[in-house]
Formats: sequence, structure tokens, C-alpha cells
Amino acid sequence: MLELEKIRLDVDKICAPWKDRPGNLIMVLHAVQKKYSYVPRRVSFEVAKTLDIPRARIYEVITFFNYFKLEAPGKHVVSVCMGTACYLKGAGALVQEVHSALGIRPGETTPDKNFHLQEVRCLGCCGQAPVMTVGEKVYSRLTPGQVPAIVHEHAAEIVQ
Repeated sequence: MLELEKIRLDVDKICAPWKDRPGNLIMVLHAVQKKYSYVPRRVSFEVAKTLDIPRARIYEVITFFNYFKLEAPGKHVVSVCMGTACYLKGAGALVQEVHSALGIRPGETTPDKNFHLQEVRCLGCCGQAPVMTVGEKVYSRLTPGQVPAIVHEHAAEIVQ
């Protein structure tokens, strides 16, 4: 659990540049998620206090945008692009293959917290479709048969 004093210091630092600017909540939540990899409940309470807004407003924004996460993702976030080009070139089969390899569906995290699978709208690599990322590493022009080796490669990193 995050210590309350540290959370307050973090939130003060995150909110400072945005404190008196209209429309600041999304920018603050982006900064929170960048720091923690998700938006922890306790942190969202402190953001509400600091920005003097209702907690319900924060949850409204978090749940409206699928970018924001309320639970810590796995160590490796697997993102499969479901944009038009990727979708037409078989991204759905990639999602199925990740599911077969890890036993999780989009939005789920493996029980050991090592992998989290998400579908994203566009990764901006349309000319290289279908595309999948694991963390910051981009895999393009994928076939479903390549997915198990990619998953295995990242699982091996965890063991090391």
C-alpha cells in the first residue's frame, strides 16, 4: 500500500502545473497513470481533494476513457492494435493467440501479475499491420503463429 504522506507529496507535485487551469483533470490523470502505471484509488482521493472536485467526477473520466486503468496492470502490457488496418489484417487472431498462450482475455491480467492484455484502437503503424506491442517493443506484420514465441521471450525476461 502506498503511504499517505508520499501520495500527498506526489499528488501535489503532479497537480501543481494544472491546479488553476480549466480542463485539467485529464492531464492530471495522465500524469498519475504515468507515475503509477494505473490510477490507484487512494491517489484519486487525494487528486479530488487537491483539485477540489468530487471523486465521482474523477471516476466519470477514468471509466469513460479506456486508456485509464483502475487496477495495476501486469509487468508486461500486451497491446493488440484493433484499428481498421490491423483489424482487417487479422488482429482478432492475434488476440486469440495471446489468449491461448496466457489464458487471459482483453482487460485481464495473469494471476501472477506478469502479463496484461489490452486491445487498443490504433498504434499508428497502419502500414505494418497487424501490430502488437509488449511494453515499448513493437511487433509488426505479425501472424498468429509468431505470438507464442513473443510471449515466451517476454516470460523469459521475468525469470532472469
